[in-house]
Amino acid sequence: MSRSPAPAAPAGNRTQKNRTRKQRSADRSRTADGLPRTPSPRRGGPGQRVVRWVRQGGVTTILFGLPMVLCFAYFSWWPIVQSVRLSFQQTNLVGPAAWVGLDNFQHVLDDPLLWTAVENTALFALLALVIGFPAPLFLAVLIAELRLGGTLFRILAYLPVAIPPVVSVLLWKVFYDPDAGLFNQLLAHVGLGPYPWLQSTDTAMLSIVLEATWAGFGSTVIIYLAALGSVPAELYEAAEIDAAGIWRRVWHITLPSLRGVILIMLLLQIIGTLQVFTEPFVMTDGGPEDSTLTVLMLIYDYAFQNGDFGAATALSVMLALVLGALSAVYLRATRSWSN
Repeated sequence: MSRSPAPAAPAGNRTQKNRTRKQRSADRSRTADGLPRTPSPRRGGPGQRVVRWVRQGGVTTILFGLPMVLCFAYFSWWPIVQSVRLSFQQTNLVGPAAWVGLDNFQHVLDDPLLWTAVENTALFALLALVIGFPAPLFLAVLIAELRLGGTLFRILAYLPVAIPPVVSVLLWKVFYDPDAGLFNQLLAHVGLGPYPWLQSTDTAMLSIVLEATWAGFGSTVIIYLAALGSVPAELYEAAEIDAAGIWRRVWHITLPSLRGVILIMLLLQIIGTLQVFTEPFVMTDGGPEDSTLTVLMLIYDYAFQNGDFGAATALSVMLALVLGALSAVYLRATRSWSN
């Protein structure tokens, strides 16, 4: 039995379908704004990409940037490479160097003064964080809340930074003098003292921390003040309308707004305190009884007192690795807090 052919579609339906296809093609050829869609250029082969890169100024960019990159690598990275190489050698930088492998690291680890220096450095970092870290933040918030005299207090806060570090250390060393020092003379008026600030193992490290806090908090205050300037004033105005006090404004507005800056400044302070050298070297020279001997002072003794630059660079490399690992862990742990 033969199958009858399907009936042909009406001419009107075919015309409607053709119009629909043409409309869809026209829609695809235009953007969401109704503008004609431009075809994307073909990337071509590797040779055409190189030619396009040259025409767009890639060679010129490299020629301009290469001298700066080479200078930075020579003065920044090459000394690091040389230090790593030197840490595996026994040398005094005068005679020929002898390759000793890991003997320098073993010598440093076997030195009993190393662990004394590590404990003193950790103690200095802890005291500096407890005393010196909140002080600049508190002073910055206080200056920002002042209605009058803000510029004067900014200048006074930054003034210790303008004094050379060694000068400020020597100045405080005179203040700490047990007989004629300023601090003991002031305390004598209220019936206290005299105290052996730098001559006692119990107070020497704390005295150094106080001087370091005074000498270095000015720049941190300026950074916090600059960050406070980026906090929207509408937040404080809304808080004042709600009758919020200064402490509630600081806790709910200032600190959350400065969270990223605070975390970065905390990391920089940890790195800086673990590399303290000038204050204990000038004030106490590591004494009394090695109670203020730090890791960098031990590196100095290895290099310039004993002439063992191999051990000095070995300890420097170990310190750099510890600081790098500590920074990586810190950034990893605070990644979610800084957002």
